[in-house]
Amino acid sequence: MARTLSSSPVQEADIVDLAHDGRGVARIEGKAVFIEGALPSERVRFRVHKRRRHMDEAGLVDVLVASPDRAVPRCAHFGICGGCSLQHLAPAAQLAAKERQLLENLQRIGNVQPERVLEPLRGPEWAYRRRARLGIKYVHKKGRVLAGFREREKPYIADIQSCEVLLAPLRELPQELAALTETLTIREKMPQVEVAAGDGATALVFRVLESPSAADLEKLAAFGAQRGLQIFLQPGSLDTVRPLRNDYPPLDYAVDGGSVVIEFGPVDFIQVNRGINASMVDAAMLLLQPQAGDAALDLFCGLGNFTLPLARRVRQVLGVEGDASLLSKARANAVRNGIGNAAFAVENLFEPKSFGAWANEHYDLVLLDPPRAGALAIMERMPQWDPRRVVYISCHPGSLARDTGVLVAHGFKLSGAGVLDMFPHTTHVESVAVFEKST
Repeated sequence: MARTLSSSPVQEADIVDLAHDGRGVARIEGKAVFIEGALPSERVRFRVHKRRRHMDEAGLVDVLVASPDRAVPRCAHFGICGGCSLQHLAPAAQLAAKERQLLENLQRIGNVQPERVLEPLRGPEWAYRRRARLGIKYVHKKGRVLAGFREREKPYIADIQSCEVLLAPLRELPQELAALTETLTIREKMPQVEVAAGDGATALVFRVLESPSAADLEKLAAFGAQRGLQIFLQPGSLDTVRPLRNDYPPLDYAVDGGSVVIEFGPVDFIQVNRGINASMVDAAMLLLQPQAGDAALDLFCGLGNFTLPLARRVRQVLGVEGDASLLSKARANAVRNGIGNAAFAVENLFEPKSFGAWANEHYDLVLLDPPRAGALAIMERMPQWDPRRVVYISCHPGSLARDTGVLVAHGFKLSGAGVLDMFPHTTHVESVAVFEKST
């Protein structure tokens, strides 16, 4: 049980590690102390604000000896806004810490290390986010609207004016949304806005708990027209999303050197980082080493982000996805790109007992990009599919490590693993692993 302290004495300690959530770790009389804002190799002063049985939580008071990797945060809201937690750590050191976390998880959970550590995939360190969910709230005590990400470790909307990690044209969007919302009659009935940017157009999806007035609709339309943004309203579930106008061009982005164009809807899942996604697709193709006669399987295929580039290199590819709406769009993307050797199947990939006939086939190559929960059930099917290579894109090192242990037990070797810089300045660890059949 935690004990919150109203005040405690200031202490000094050396920081010996970086926790998975970005806090520095000190050890006082054998007990771990997690200190917000501290970095490894630093000597700091801190004050404990919460005591637990096995660890304490503390706030940073002062840095006595700074790490050579300490950086000056670019964002004026860093430390308050919860969108970023590592701006005080140099980007190269962020990647190194994430790589250590990946390798430690593989060893500790999967009891395996890769034969080689893949070079990290790097992209832009700022202005990289093409997807975001911004909260909106009219705060009576302040007498104005706030728009942005949540405060760190708190449920409140952070009072921010701009965002350094949103795509450059969207940098000032938080303050622009706040100013717009203050003029609307539904300013207290509009809790969030989804941002989705394609290569040529950007959409905003306003969640509305009450129908906008005619004047509200005019203001929303003018906001979109002035800034070149598509405006959508979402009065209910995701299937209620509707455009304010019917002549918006489709949202899309290109991969595979521009040879494949993926269309998507404003609330469809796409990778947040445009540059890293393009590099990730290219890397997956290289790691799979596809041959013209191969049959390939792409699991959790979504809109066809990997399926369609893979189809250009193999005899046949099957994309499998649990979301029927996404799969319908993947089929349409295949047709638009003139790809005729990609087939698709709707399947709940967490329920292997219900898999259709596709699951009884042999596949030369398997690619999977599961959610944070990983793909444990699928690992049991790998010996049946008998692929010569498997590429696993992961957004959680713990689930990847667990699944890796199962694959290795089934006779696959982990030939390589590395991190992707999908979310600079955050603690999210994205990675890729490649497996081969053991000889």
